[in-house]
Amino acid sequence: MNTQLEQLTQELLSSLQGFTGTESYTRLRYPFMKTVLLLTDGAKYLAETAKAFWLMDAIASFQIYPRVSNEAFQVWKLIVTEGRKATLTCTDGNFIPLSKMEIDYTDFPLPEITLYAEQSDYLGGRVIMLTSEY
Repeated sequence: MNTQLEQLTQELLSSLQGFTGTESYTRLRYPFMKTVLLLTDGAKYLAETAKAFWLMDAIASFQIYPRVSNEAFQVWKLIVTEGRKATLTCTDGNFIPLSKMEIDYTDFPLPEITLYAEQSDYLGGRVIMLTSEY
């Protein structure tokens, strides 16, 4: 791993631990979705710092499938291999698989990340958050 990537990885790991709630939500609107995605402060920080808005896009893209979108609570896990390939999986929170995506290349700096996506009727969308923000 190169030094710049190692530095970003350490910065992310350290900073992400500090997110335990959110003060605001960032709205992402996708024309193909009936609802909006809302990012917590931690999820937004992750997307910006790791240049991983593509990860939020991937989560959004699976919301067109009823098997995924009908689940009020989703667990999304991205695992990056040494070859810079990755697997993005979604389960229902009880380890029942809902979707899986193989990624041929990623520059995502962490070896893995787990995000929760929960439907919030109160907020009018699906909230993507770090596990520490739940």
